[in-house]
Amino acid sequence: QVQLVESGGGLVQSGGSLRLSCAASRSILSFYDMGWYRQAPGKQRELVAVIRRGGVTNYADSVKGRFTISRDNAKNSVYLQMNSLKPEDTAVYYCNAGVLLVTGGRADYWGQGTQVTVSS
Repeated sequence: QVQLVESGGGLVQSGGSLRLSCAASRSILSFYDMGWYRQAPGKQRELVAVIRRGGVTNYADSVKGRFTISRDNAKNSVYLQMNSLKPEDTAVYYCNAGVLLVTGGRADYWGQGTQVTVSS
């Protein structure tokens, strides 16, 4: 069983910054990819950023140029640096790890979520 533990959420003013951390219970190189998702009240969970095993990253259009995903393989951790935060970034942020299955498809693991609130 994989455990993902997020930290770093909180309350910040518009224009401020936060850094989220996600610590995995095993080597993150065992995952096909790791990413950050968010879910605002009344909305569906959406992808924010993802980093694949080879290092390729992808971002939602709404956060490009403001957020940066990175990882530290030695610490089995993934990070999300969030700059120039906006009130619309307010959501619960979830860490995700994906494993490709030999039978096809993928298995997803999730953290418990961390609240990010951006005040105007």
